Amino acid sequence: MSENKDLHGAQQGGSVEGVKFVYDFTEGNKDLKDLLGGKGANLAEMTNLGLPVPPGFTITTEACKVYLDSGEEPAALRDEVSAHLDALEAAMGKKLGQPDNPLLVSVRSGAKFSMPGMMDTVLNIGLSDKSVQGLAKQAGDDRFAWDSYRRLIQMFGKTVLGVDGDLFEDALEAAKTAKKVAVDTELEAADLKKLVTKFKKIVKTEAGRDFPQDPREQMDLAIHAVFDSWNTDRAKLYRRQERIPHDLGTAVNVCSMVFGNLGPDSGTGVAFTRDPASGQQGVYGDYLQNAQGEDVVAGIRNTVPLADLEQIDKKSYDQLMQIMETLENHYKDLCDIEFTIERGQLWMLQTRVGKRTAGAAFRIATQLVDQGLIDEAEALTRVTGAQLAQLMFPRFDEEAKVEKIGRGIAASPGAAVGKAVFDSYTAVKWSRSGEKVILVRRETNPDDLDGMIAAEGILTSRGGKTSHAAVVARGMGKTCVCGAEELEVDTKRRRMTVPGGHVVEEGDLISIDGSTGKVYLGEVPVVPSPVVEYFEGRMHPGADDADELVEAVHRMMAFADRKRRLRVRANADNAEDALRARRFGAQGIGLCRTEHMFLGDRRELVERLILADTEAERDDSLKALLPLQRQDFVELFEGMDGLPVTIRLLDPPLHEFLPDITELSVRVALAESRQEPHENELRLLQAVHRLHEQNPMLGLRGVRLGLVIPGLFTMQVRAIAEAAAERRAAKGDPRAEIMIPLVGTVQELEIVREEADQVIAEVEKATGTRLKLAIGTMIELPRAALTAGQIAEAAEFFSFGTNDLTQTVWGFSRDDVEASFFTAYLEKGIFGVSPFETIDRDGVGSLVKLAAEAGRATRPGLKLGVCGEHGGDPESVHFFHEAGLDYVSCSPFRIPVARLEAGRAAVTSNGSDHR
Repeated sequence: MSENKDLHGAQQGGSVEGVKFVYDFTEGNKDLKDLLGGKGANLAEMTNLGLPVPPGFTITTEACKVYLDSGEEPAALRDEVSAHLDALEAAMGKKLGQPDNPLLVSVRSGAKFSMPGMMDTVLNIGLSDKSVQGLAKQAGDDRFAWDSYRRLIQMFGKTVLGVDGDLFEDALEAAKTAKKVAVDTELEAADLKKLVTKFKKIVKTEAGRDFPQDPREQMDLAIHAVFDSWNTDRAKLYRRQERIPHDLGTAVNVCSMVFGNLGPDSGTGVAFTRDPASGQQGVYGDYLQNAQGEDVVAGIRNTVPLADLEQIDKKSYDQLMQIMETLENHYKDLCDIEFTIERGQLWMLQTRVGKRTAGAAFRIATQLVDQGLIDEAEALTRVTGAQLAQLMFPRFDEEAKVEKIGRGIAASPGAAVGKAVFDSYTAVKWSRSGEKVILVRRETNPDDLDGMIAAEGILTSRGGKTSHAAVVARGMGKTCVCGAEELEVDTKRRRMTVPGGHVVEEGDLISIDGSTGKVYLGEVPVVPSPVVEYFEGRMHPGADDADELVEAVHRMMAFADRKRRLRVRANADNAEDALRARRFGAQGIGLCRTEHMFLGDRRELVERLILADTEAERDDSLKALLPLQRQDFVELFEGMDGLPVTIRLLDPPLHEFLPDITELSVRVALAESRQEPHENELRLLQAVHRLHEQNPMLGLRGVRLGLVIPGLFTMQVRAIAEAAAERRAAKGDPRAEIMIPLVGTVQELEIVREEADQVIAEVEKATGTRLKLAIGTMIELPRAALTAGQIAEAAEFFSFGTNDLTQTVWGFSRDDVEASFFTAYLEKGIFGVSPFETIDRDGVGSLVKLAAEAGRATRPGLKLGVCGEHGGDPESVHFFHEAGLDYVSCSPFRIPVARLEAGRAAVTSNGSDHR
């Protein structure tokens, strides 16, 4: 909205002139998520659709930003809230917290992006020692009123006043024990009244103040608590995990209360318009009679399937089914819905585009295309490369001998194996020491987020597909099994008892299958994913053995290939990798690292080259290497016939081909002590000392090797040229490209190029074959990027080596920094993600764009690619599309991901992904 445009510029002392901070549900719509948050925008949208939404209003994210920046709410906010509260009271015909007929409200968070359970909510605001009597009279139910009051004190005490939540839980458990009942619904009004007294004492003792009796004070403090919850540790951790910006703030939704805990004709539930685990259409969700919303999400009480609601309350069930259809057709996507039934009256409390598993995302996208709700371009925005990568992970071998110990609800798919741990702290600690763990809990809560991130998978004995564990796991792509009721989890004794009496102690290996809900003792073997079988060509869409998932992936890949501009090549150094890459859809090789061809049985020849004392010895070593290199290239050209193959000449320092200095020193010392011959080891040791550098990655490597060691690069060029000529003679179509590494100045490239052109001409003359071998360079040094216009005079293509470019731009030694301080940088928010994982747009990315523009200004049509690891990173692929590169290159396994993301980049380049 235009009135919010200059908010921060106008901010002073918590006041902002002329800015609207509060919107009634009738004023917004689903497109105002930046301002109203996802929950507020969607409540407004449902109100606009005429659906039964309890009246209320939303305090904007801009108000939150002012509060967080200045420590004060905007000066105008209180008056705006009062005006909207007055309107709400008039509409409802009652006043907030009035003794005889109280209006009660909920105060809920609602950020732009869904952060399930990470921020705060307080229900039943307005209840007090006086108004609880009025609520009881109004509802005709004492038990309901006192249950609602104890819930308010418990939530308010923990959320707003910072009281340890376990103190309330322990008091509740003690009340149930004293009454000899199993669940809180069996406590009577008198029991709950005593519990309220106990809860108020806990607040007084722990918070140093009485529970507030003024309803407006309750509401104002709850609003501030929701604002503050944006910056809790768990919220910041979740945003880092999900790459959500930290400066968005949260909206606050103040909504008139409707009650699901009024008896058996009331209840609360969560519904999905399709199964978020599989994508199948049907009736999916959970319902809980005589309960409030947090009971379902927390998983404290086990729910019944949503389909059971048809028998419990047919009228509400039919209305809900109609509303679900309306919402899915309106949003054109899977919708996640929260609802409450108050004495037979259905109320909609929230809707949003639902989180889903990777497999469900692909199935739903193609289903919606078939239904005519979305087109291919929109379908591509509904799936991600990260989801595709998840589908390519192995799964459990169903043929293996296993010991099944339980079964729960398949909440988030995958095959996870690890040692059982029973709290978040241990999960993090063991994970950091290299152990793979499964976090086992009765139910999870937002404080378990650290452990959920650290674990391979999550197993709970309570809760369903809409519980906290299930929702968060699906969002993170983490394997999860919920509601395994037959497993008795004892977190205090750190053990789990399974049917038959067997006990799983902390540290015992277990396996969980998030696709079936099965839990196994020990480690279960895994087999390749059917999606990988499809990419390998061993499973074909439409065949009897192909499932719906493979068909959906096949169709989405076809959509992406039709839309994308970026071509996708492979990093491959041998014929086997080249053939696999081609099966995965590679359109050539973007990086063949020739140093890998000098290892193994050929190491002795390299040692002879390094130790050569005379020109003749060096030439003999190079002649011995030539036919081996030539055959390597013949096989590569054959595997990639008709497609480009970019071959990087030798790049690493020569000492990497020699034995370790410590190992050699020991061998020499032992030989001398035993008076054994050791002339060769001594020469090697002397060579290692001679070639030793303080910082070899910035020393004698890349183009510098070709200039300092005569014949090295020309031998490689000759091998490439002769291999290309041999393939042409065999009626093949080799398309070799020669890439010079680590160029920092055009003069280096000019010298190497002149020698290479001469060798190519000699091979052409000797074979009578016209060879078209392009010669280009890697741009992996800041100076190369800054002088790209000059370098393009001698280069026919650029390939950005973003691994080394990132090291040299940041001044990082990757092998050292990732282990020493990257964890701290990520935790402190200096990095949202490692710059070696996702391209640093502002720094490294700026140099890539600058070099691309300068290179093409000198040589229009200059071919541009990237061959660092960023070439397979989903977010980086979008950047390379925007930068105008022609192709990305990555490892064979990541090619499908790069293809999909290249298609997504093409359809989202003129707008943001809606997710």
